[in-house]
Amino acid sequence: MLRTPLYEWQRAAGAKFVPFAGWELPIQFQGVIAEHQAVRTQVGIFDISHMGRLILQGSRVREQLQALVPTDLGRLQPGESQYTVLLTEQGTILDDVICYCQTETQWLLIVNAARRQADWDWLAAHLKQTQMHDWGGSHVLLAIQGPASLPHLQALCGEDLSTLKRFQHRQVTLGDPDQTSAFVARTGYTGEDGFEVMVPPAAGLWLWQTCVERGIPPCGLGSRDTLRLEAALHLYGQDMDTTTTPLEAGLGWLVHWQKGEFMGRQALEQQKSQGIPRQLVGLQVLGRDIARPGYPIYSPGGEVIGRVTSGTKSPSLGIPIALGYVPVALAGPGTRVEIGIRQQRVAAEVVKRPFYRSPAPAPR
Repeated sequence: MLRTPLYEWQRAAGAKFVPFAGWELPIQFQGVIAEHQAVRTQVGIFDISHMGRLILQGSRVREQLQALVPTDLGRLQPGESQYTVLLTEQGTILDDVICYCQTETQWLLIVNAARRQADWDWLAAHLKQTQMHDWGGSHVLLAIQGPASLPHLQALCGEDLSTLKRFQHRQVTLGDPDQTSAFVARTGYTGEDGFEVMVPPAAGLWLWQTCVERGIPPCGLGSRDTLRLEAALHLYGQDMDTTTTPLEAGLGWLVHWQKGEFMGRQALEQQKSQGIPRQLVGLQVLGRDIARPGYPIYSPGGEVIGRVTSGTKSPSLGIPIALGYVPVALAGPGTRVEIGIRQQRVAAEVVKRPFYRSPAPAPR
């Protein structure tokens, strides 16, 4: 099992660990609910060093990336980024990624840990005259998330981060003994305002320890999952994979039809003209039972029509919520369905996404 450079600190702090995508990662420190509420109300810090970080360099990086994603990257300026998906020729999703334009000739891609090698191979096969570097083992990646994240991080780098808008990024100087240059992006996976910081391991340990000493609670994968699900953010391998298209997964907004040719365009155009067969929807269980991934979804007539992809009890709302695929005819908000939970069928309702929206959204 792989471990991040912060593993020994986390183990000494009493973290509970679980295997995830080949890594041994903390699932919680003080408890999922406490960590979840800290991020929703104040701030928390996550070690996400398991995420893949691929540096792409070359004069044709933008042009060639454009051909692999459905989203227009041509409009990005240095210091801006875009969430998008890598597609197959069949229009299905290889991975969801964030593309950061650092300079015209250097781009950073943050990819999912479980897809790191597959993405590397895919990019290497399609990007010509491009140098690729994997920064996964040489840098720590931390996520400082929550409505109070700005003043906390700003105090540790001494620079005005308030002008950094959502999905923008820049290099800043940390206040650690080495005055380390850090990559800071106003991105995250919690539905709250927040920042992701990439630095060498020594500076990463300093930043982690200093944040904790300032009262920022360390958070694990458990609260990261409940936070992202409340915000209806997808988890690759559950809510989408190589069997689903962005149109089915509710990510049609990533498809910029005006941009020209891209991998999988023909398949998506055909699906768009014919109509998608199924759609990812938000579900609220009408009761106390929790729907888990893989549980069957039934039509009102008792026919299995889909499966739950993600599910939990929402700590913010106090109700069971889930994502799952259903036929388009049953995808409208207010539609009643049933979910098979522990040998019984429990009533549920299709609801609008996200389930929870922060009362103080991040600046855009």
